[in-house]
Amino acid sequence: MKMMKYLTTAAMLAVMAMAAPAGAADKGLVGVAMPTKSSARWIADGDNMVKVLKDRGYNVDLQYAEDDIPNQLSQIENMVTKGAKVLVVASIDGTTLSDVLKQAHDKGIKVIAYDRLIRETPNVDYYATFDNFQVGVQQATSLVKGLKADTEKGPFNIELFGGSPDDNNAFFFYNGAMSVLQPLIDKGVLKVGSGQIGMDKVATLRWDPATAQARMDAILSSTYSDKKLNGVLSPYDGISIGILSSLKGVGYGSGGQAMPIVTGQDAEVPSVKSIIAGEQYSTIFKDTRDLAKVTVDMVDAAMSGKEPTVNDTKTYDNGKKVVPSYLLKPVVVDKSNWKQVLVDSGYYKEAQVK
Repeated sequence: MKMMKYLTTAAMLAVMAMAAPAGAADKGLVGVAMPTKSSARWIADGDNMVKVLKDRGYNVDLQYAEDDIPNQLSQIENMVTKGAKVLVVASIDGTTLSDVLKQAHDKGIKVIAYDRLIRETPNVDYYATFDNFQVGVQQATSLVKGLKADTEKGPFNIELFGGSPDDNNAFFFYNGAMSVLQPLIDKGVLKVGSGQIGMDKVATLRWDPATAQARMDAILSSTYSDKKLNGVLSPYDGISIGILSSLKGVGYGSGGQAMPIVTGQDAEVPSVKSIIAGEQYSTIFKDTRDLAKVTVDMVDAAMSGKEPTVNDTKTYDNGKKVVPSYLLKPVVVDKSNWKQVLVDSGYYKEAQVK
């Protein structure tokens, strides 16, 4: 009787194994630490990471820290304690994780910096991101195109906004943009009316829209009471929305007063709608589906003892080491191509952005 019961149980397990989906095998726990849910972009990143990791057979611990550094540290410590085999970390402040990543390294856990470089530690193994310098180049090129500063003499009055000073990417965005804008500033084609140039003056802590709006309010009041602002370099869509609110508050975009050319990044739904409506001029699209796939390819390789595929081994020096990186290509989106890039690719449904 016991033998019959054993055989029946074994048969049932065999049937269950055959019926299980191909990706159902448990290949281990991957911890995914994301900075915040305040940006739709990070929600999309988390969702895409979970989907691809689960499809590949991993268990996933996805945590959002809501831009609270101690919270992110605690979340990563818990992932280490729970036995994560790999950590994928989009850091809030890329200089604050040294101790917890040392703990991870000592336990043989591989660490992949996701989108944002983790700084001042040797214990980050790989970096998956977009070509962040090129993002800045694209933003500035779009600003110049919108102003027609490449064909007309100007001068055009512009203002510069940077990202969060604790995010390494913000400096790549700014430096990429200035590689395009500085020569035109030097020639007098572009003029920064407020005189505020350099990340020490233009950074926006935590990428906060309200902070950007308040700064734009102050600049408009102090500098543009008797002249027109023509364009604004904005590194992120949330910041762009804050800037646009400030501009609308003093009459731009109504009464025959044209809206300045305003750039952005991340192709968030409110900004895509704004582009279609003729307010924000452009954004930079970074397909998080592709970034998730590249990152999980790194996870797969690291878990099997292989070297992940990278395409950059020179650019991203984190202060302790040059981190082997895979850089994806960003895409400029404006009124001329939003449908092709965002809808036809399946990233958004048209009803979401119209």
